[in-house]
Amino acid sequence: MNNNNENKLVPRLRFPEFQNAGEWEFKVFSEFIKLYRGSSPRPIQNYLTKNESGVNWIKIGDTKNADGFIIKQVEEKITPEGAEKSRKVNVGELILANSMSFGKTYQLAIEGFIYDGWFVLREYEEYFDRQFLLQLLNSDYMQNQYQKFSAGGIVQNISSDIVYSTILSYTSLPEQQKIASCLSSLDEVITGEQQKLELLKQHKKGLLQNLFPQEGETVPKLRFKEFENSGEWEVKKIGDILNVESSSLALNKLELKKNGYAVYGADSIVGYVDTYQHSEQYISIVKDGSGVGRLNLCKPKTSILGTLSALKSKDENKYQIVWAYYLLNTIDFSSYVKGAGIPHIYFSDYKHHRIGVATPKEQQKIAACLSSLDEIITAQTQKIEQLQRHKKGLLQGLFPFVSDTVETGHALSLPKKPPQKNDV
Repeated sequence: MNNNNENKLVPRLRFPEFQNAGEWEFKVFSEFIKLYRGSSPRPIQNYLTKNESGVNWIKIGDTKNADGFIIKQVEEKITPEGAEKSRKVNVGELILANSMSFGKTYQLAIEGFIYDGWFVLREYEEYFDRQFLLQLLNSDYMQNQYQKFSAGGIVQNISSDIVYSTILSYTSLPEQQKIASCLSSLDEVITGEQQKLELLKQHKKGLLQNLFPQEGETVPKLRFKEFENSGEWEVKKIGDILNVESSSLALNKLELKKNGYAVYGADSIVGYVDTYQHSEQYISIVKDGSGVGRLNLCKPKTSILGTLSALKSKDENKYQIVWAYYLLNTIDFSSYVKGAGIPHIYFSDYKHHRIGVATPKEQQKIAACLSSLDEIITAQTQKIEQLQRHKKGLLQGLFPFVSDTVETGHALSLPKKPPQKNDV
């Protein structure tokens, strides 16, 4: 190891047995690890197959089904002939995305072949524990370096030169293994909580399908005991139970504040203002642009942007707004969306959609059930966010703080520009 003290660092958090273990070292990526780029047979369509003889074709799109940063399955396979024109990767190896979600590193739980959107990392075992390296490469510190070196590029990707130019810190293998064990255990907890959240969402989806009548039917498949003999739901149109109100608020003309009355956008609250449009609870629906048709249950004394519409009950005693919100979540609005450029959806079109309407008491029971489940889902989501913040804090504490190396590029006698070093 290099004994030059100006290239040494100490993390803010350290396990007791390593308190006196000395300082960490850091060097450029190219001194530690070798990159091997994947390759793709072309045209790829000629090599995709569904036959059992096909081999795993690992794409960046497969990361959406990853458990944390572990890739366990793929959506496509290629023929053995196609594999000969690609690069094989093995179970346990680390692969780094150089396009799309660039900079993220994943571990393979399967073997297969990678295209040129991936690098596989090899020849690092002398310096790094694999799990430690996986955590380090996915830390904010490393991601910020990728972003800095790739800034200004038209295409969001990173070359081997950029990766090779980043700065890595390392300590002894025993300390690496201790850190990796701690963070991996926390990852397992987070993954477990995420699986619970997914089960809750699936449970809610099932309830939505069964607590409301299917299209063309007037009785739900699942009914609370006290309503089992209450007969059919009354068939009405959406326009019979809800009114629509528009908004003229433009995000670029609002002076948003940190406190006040909330303003909703397509996804969530975008900020706060001094007044509000709607005194009562209501349903917002995205009527223009990205996320068209998306629904949200908005709190009283709030407003919406002009790209949304507000749906309100015509008679809260007959049609409870919370129940109506869950009812609308069972409807596929895609058939009402228009516009090839900027998609939009008009109340005048979907207000004629026919629905089943329960009695006010049954509405209240359904709304209470689904609202309670949503509260559990929200609490579970917040729990996961807290665990993720805890992990982020551990990453910042267990690794040396070396942001000045990223900011200046020369504080530690390192190059300002990526070295010209091609991948293998």
